[in-house]
Amino acid sequence: MKDFSFIEQTIGDYLKYIAKEYSDNEAVVYPFRNLRMTYRELDEYTDKLAYALLKLGVKKGDHVAIWANNIPEWIYLLFATAKIGAVLVTVNTLYRERELEYLLKQSDSKFLFLVEKYKTLNYVETLYNIYPELKESKKSDKFPLLEKVIIFDERQFDGIMKFSDLVKMGDDIDYKKLNEVMNSLHFDDVINMQYTSGTTGFPKGVMLTHYNILNNAYAIGHVMNFTDKDRLCIPVPFFHCFGLVLSILVCLTHGATMVPVENFNPIEVLKTVEKERCTALHGVPTMFISELQVLEHEKFDISSLRTGIMAGSPCPVEVMRKVMEVMNMSEITIVYGQTEASPGITQTRVDDDIEKRVATVGKELPGVEVKIVDPTTGKECPPNVAGELCARGYNVMKGYYKMEEATKKAIDEDGWLHTGDLALKTEDGYYVITGRIKDMIIRGGENIYPKEIEDFLYTYDAIEDVQIVGVPDKKYGEEVMAFIKLKPKYRGKVTPDDIRAFCKGKIADYKIPKYIEFVDEYPMTASGKIQKYKLREMAIDKLNLEPVLNK
Repeated sequence: MKDFSFIEQTIGDYLKYIAKEYSDNEAVVYPFRNLRMTYRELDEYTDKLAYALLKLGVKKGDHVAIWANNIPEWIYLLFATAKIGAVLVTVNTLYRERELEYLLKQSDSKFLFLVEKYKTLNYVETLYNIYPELKESKKSDKFPLLEKVIIFDERQFDGIMKFSDLVKMGDDIDYKKLNEVMNSLHFDDVINMQYTSGTTGFPKGVMLTHYNILNNAYAIGHVMNFTDKDRLCIPVPFFHCFGLVLSILVCLTHGATMVPVENFNPIEVLKTVEKERCTALHGVPTMFISELQVLEHEKFDISSLRTGIMAGSPCPVEVMRKVMEVMNMSEITIVYGQTEASPGITQTRVDDDIEKRVATVGKELPGVEVKIVDPTTGKECPPNVAGELCARGYNVMKGYYKMEEATKKAIDEDGWLHTGDLALKTEDGYYVITGRIKDMIIRGGENIYPKEIEDFLYTYDAIEDVQIVGVPDKKYGEEVMAFIKLKPKYRGKVTPDDIRAFCKGKIADYKIPKYIEFVDEYPMTASGKIQKYKLREMAIDKLNLEPVLNK
């Protein structure tokens, strides 16, 4: 592995460097659109788009929101806004009216780029519903800062500009003017704003800089031994750090090829890997689970795969083993982190032994400090004792947009980001995530970490996926509940008693789920994270329980 050194450049300048070093390398490939673009072509096209944005009136520091799935234009806009110092505000693809209204207001977005539709959602209708004045090109009292809405589709909508018309504005590019703007930027400027999932309260806008996300991407690719020969299949959404940093920017920083999948579908992912001979594949555990399911009854040539990242939520040990064996991903890594950390904090190494790579989240990324502290006393925990994982370094966000108090709660006076995650550090320096502080179940004074039970239940052949939550109990304070997805051939054949019998004598009695519910799917965020708080709410409602207080 080559030595790691920090990148002190803006994203726009770094793209220009890569475009010279790897000018003919494929940068962006959409095989089913027949789109292939080299790094030189990507740099030239995004110069043109950046100049068009300047002519539109986008200035350094302006907030530009993007509401779209994994289309090519998403990538173009990311680099074009970076080149002129505008802040790209990424919008969750599953947002509805209330959430979109909140984000546009809270982020002070001046421009909004969107697609007409995504899945069953009609984005244009949603926007018109909260901003009816747009149809007549009138300003709205609700969104006083919003200046322009641009659509990526070719259909014409009242009050909305077409992206193709915007691009034409860059035809007469003035490189002198563009270079002046690029030279006025600093790598420590905020360039990206990502909204946290908002599983509790309203989402917060995480402010990230060129330096934050470019170096985090470089560090992650560095640990993966990524090179300009790698081709990464990207089915994770761009609006999330996993898609933007761990995928798009990991490729950029190593001159590798991005091969996005526009909408996640396990068959489309496997077809893409096969067609483009992808060497790497990213995904959250639920994505890999569905891909493994397809591979049980369909054949795809995915022998080109060697590496990738499984992240976004706790990675089940059994799933990790199967991905390494069945999908040929012998060098797959786990990245642990959160949006506030750009997002990577720790990562497993490609040469770690299998136990380390399936049972831990690895060691600190280059340039990142990590410590485990007692959540009550704040004192550092000794090895193998669980506490809150805290991180410090170049990757920690600038803060939450217009939320000073929330920022102070998240980052202490010494610069440590308090993640809210429970973890322990082994004697040989590896980190093991044991759960969320708020997900930890306290049953009769016993601390129960859901991930421990989930990992154990994954060893039961019939179980495809499992999520453990704590539910209220008058006697013990909380009890353990399991929401289980069975593999298709076992559905209707396995009972809750079978599950409990499997647990008996293998894990402590107090960890055996008192309640077991079989489900076909889980409530999910658009980035593939399972919403445990919704499972807890469902359980409380179904079992007619009183909510736990003061948890």
